[in-house]
Amino acid sequence: MFTKRLKKIAPFLIILAVYGAFGSTLYSYLFGNEGYDEAGSILLKYGSRGAEVKTVQTKLKNWGYYKGSVDGIYGWRTAVAVKAFQQKNGLKADGIVGDATAKALGMRVTATTAARRGTSRSDEVNTLAQCIHGEARGESYIGQVAVGAVVLNRVDDPRFPNTIAGVIFQPGAFTAVADGQMFQPPGDSALKAARDALNGWDPSGGAIYYYNPAKTTNKWIWSRPIIKVIGKHYFCK
Repeated sequence: MFTKRLKKIAPFLIILAVYGAFGSTLYSYLFGNEGYDEAGSILLKYGSRGAEVKTVQTKLKNWGYYKGSVDGIYGWRTAVAVKAFQQKNGLKADGIVGDATAKALGMRVTATTAARRGTSRSDEVNTLAQCIHGEARGESYIGQVAVGAVVLNRVDDPRFPNTIAGVIFQPGAFTAVADGQMFQPPGDSALKAARDALNGWDPSGGAIYYYNPAKTTNKWIWSRPIIKVIGKHYFCK
């Protein structure tokens, strides 16, 4: 009796096994293990930011692989340099700094900036977008991305909190928090600007402050060196 039943359901078991193997392979291909080591640690890859990225850039620049700026942003130039280093040293040339590449570079990477910030990617996008919407919804798209970049530049600056939420809610840091505009639902433009800033676009040129000269009453901010002017905002160090 059992044998007969097994014969009847055997085709379905085979289909399930094939589907499961295919599904697992497809998931790995689409989302897979890229950016993770065998222990599940998040690694440095395109879009990562922070001190570890600066370390990678500095080492590769000193060794002649990297020609860009040491800005702590893992862009395409950094990825190309990492691939060249990996190829030269017999490593998997995927442009990702995992355990093997980190060891070859003489460093140990355990987490990306996102993990250090203690939030998920979706949380980061939404919180940053709320700030951008509250602070710069009347500005051009580039101006909105620049405001988001300033928040992220502060996260990576030891003089400020090391999380997006910490930077945004630091007392007195942003007018939009004080007057409640921060808590409005962000529009599509602000959400897109937040994603672009998190992916490494910084139109501000590395600024950690910005202000509207027509509105600010803070005399100290006028003493900061201006890097760029985008719309109504002055961006400065």
